[in-house]
Amino acid sequence: MHRILGQPRAIGALTAALRSGRVHHAWIFSGPKGVGKFTTAVRFARRLLDPDLSPPSEDETNTDHDTETSRLIDADTHPDLHIVRKELALFSANPELRSKKLLNIPLDLLRERILGGRTSDGRIHEAPAYRTPTLGHGKVFIIDEAELLGPEAQNALLKTLEEPPANTYIILVSSQPQRLFATIRSRCQHAAFSPLDSAAMNEWLDGADLDLDAQQRTWIEQYSEGSPGTAQLAAQYGFHQWQVALTPMLADLAEGRYPAQMGQTLAELVESFASAWVDQHENASKDAANKDGAKHLLTMLAAHARRQLAQDAEHGDDPEHWLRVIDLLREAEWQLESHVNMKVLLENLVVQWTDLTAAPVRS
Repeated sequence: MHRILGQPRAIGALTAALRSGRVHHAWIFSGPKGVGKFTTAVRFARRLLDPDLSPPSEDETNTDHDTETSRLIDADTHPDLHIVRKELALFSANPELRSKKLLNIPLDLLRERILGGRTSDGRIHEAPAYRTPTLGHGKVFIIDEAELLGPEAQNALLKTLEEPPANTYIILVSSQPQRLFATIRSRCQHAAFSPLDSAAMNEWLDGADLDLDAQQRTWIEQYSEGSPGTAQLAAQYGFHQWQVALTPMLADLAEGRYPAQMGQTLAELVESFASAWVDQHENASKDAANKDGAKHLLTMLAAHARRQLAQDAEHGDDPEHWLRVIDLLREAEWQLESHVNMKVLLENLVVQWTDLTAAPVRS
């Protein structure tokens, strides 16, 4: 387990709950992607499930302990720690669930893994949340990317949140908690996570062994905006090389010239990311990986636009152009959720960006 860096507020709230002896049964760990929410959820579960650990002191939460519970959790074999992700649908006995694209967490998956009840294939499942703990000390359910729970799944989860079994804890990990029903949010305690500051990010980079030269490290630190998870992804999939490839095309855009190869280049970068992701993640969805790759590209372009906006503001120039570019990129990200052709979307983005640059800004 990596140490949890740069989250004193969240760690303080969890430590206080553990020391009080009255830990709430339902939690939402919210904040940007890649800042330690899931890592903290597993570490919190370690405390909840280990009968050999006393309540932590303020500075002890990050300490590793050589106990049987810790060894089971580290080996992903603890019978009372249940991690629910959309990818588990691929291992369902329900062929309809296995055939679905991995874009959400469906109700059938919650019935199999937490709630019990009848699934769409007619099977009736015992509720794991209401079983007696195998090791007798409690149960923890971590729902990763909880914002992917559909309306039916959220409605079904409400009953368990309202009438929780004894010594059972549910942690919803989410980078978009606003997508959870207000009724769910109101039944949970909240632990808010934030981007790491520069000192914490540099400490993380020092220990991450990412094999970066000085230029790459500086760029990745800026690009990740305080997210170790984003920094890891950027290093692993060569996002700095993406930036290098796009720099001359962005220079053309800045001069109002249409970079004819940019749309094709963007599509190729998305394809390369998606192919590498699927190769490295068993049963991963190519469609989901394509969307993720496009989101990473749009995030990179938005970061470029924000830097240019800041430079214009520093020199007293009108920021209207870059504000419009940022709106254009945001609109492209919204379109990713529809069934629009990816290559068409990216080509259209370049055309619209060129038009914005070439046309005079009107007040």
